[in-house]
Amino acid sequence: MELAPAWRLSPVVEALQALRGVQWLVAITVVAELGDLTRFDNPRQLAAYVGLIPSEYSSGHARRQGGITKAGNGRARRALIEAAWAYRYPAKVSEHIQRRIDHLPKAMQGIGWKAQVRLCKRFRRFTARGKHPNVAVTAIARELIAFMWAIAKEVPLPA
Repeated sequence: MELAPAWRLSPVVEALQALRGVQWLVAITVVAELGDLTRFDNPRQLAAYVGLIPSEYSSGHARRQGGITKAGNGRARRALIEAAWAYRYPAKVSEHIQRRIDHLPKAMQGIGWKAQVRLCKRFRRFTARGKHPNVAVTAIARELIAFMWAIAKEVPLPA
């Protein structure tokens, strides 16, 4: 915690905390393990790098999808899965989240709120359709890394 403020990616760590479930430990783990999130052209590439995309078995016209690939960094994937569990509950800005986002620009706060509304709704829909909560949380984590990418794009980094 003492060394983090001097790190060049420290502004990204602070900005990622606009997301529900992403506090200091999850944010610094993801950024430390993956580096600059904006080096990926799109969030789909980032999700694939972390291993949160479904595996695929295809032949001819048949296309079958399996479990996640688990390629890439396991520590980052685990942190994302743990953060995604926060979206089981209805969307709201708690006092704790409000303190974390007060100093952030409105654009990042907006992305955080948009993520919270979308991901909470998706979790409810998945479980209502009978999906196992672990499967739902993995899907939420895949979208969460996409929202992290969007926030990282908004953060101006020093050269």
